[in-house]
Amino acid sequence: MTTPDATPTVEELEAQERRLVFPHFTHDDAWALGSLLVEMARERRAPVAIDIHRAGQQLFHAALPGSAPDNDAWIARKRRVVERYGSASYLVGARHRAKGTTFEASSRLDPDTYAAHGGSFPLTVRGAGVIGAVTVSGLPQLEDHNLVVEALHHFLTNAQST
Repeated sequence: MTTPDATPTVEELEAQERRLVFPHFTHDDAWALGSLLVEMARERRAPVAIDIHRAGQQLFHAALPGSAPDNDAWIARKRRVVERYGSASYLVGARHRAKGTTFEASSRLDPDTYAAHGGSFPLTVRGAGVIGAVTVSGLPQLEDHNLVVEALHHFLTNAQST
């Protein structure tokens, strides 16, 4: 397992996706997960915007002090990568880097519409697959990614113990 500052491998990122799977994902789950992310970000004084989408509907959005309208544009671009590829935006970018290229150079997608930068993670429901995305923007991309992964791990661990 990587340390918070270490760059994870493609295999480690894929393992995160296999591990962070929901039994279900409701409107109430979106509120609880989004609220958890807000709490974590406030504790760290992180200037982020947080977004949760399911099946094309925004279920949660928060913009914390220090965030900017540009963060919402990044959220949309990163979320579109998750929606198109069914994988975390950071993982999609890492897969391209592992091949010696970049997402921008090899995907042939408009970089104003898609961004394979860290911070958007698929909401995967057991038996249903990817149904949405949770996205954070405002920190360096690995920190955005790690904040989402940490929140998902905490949320799923506590949900299973109740």
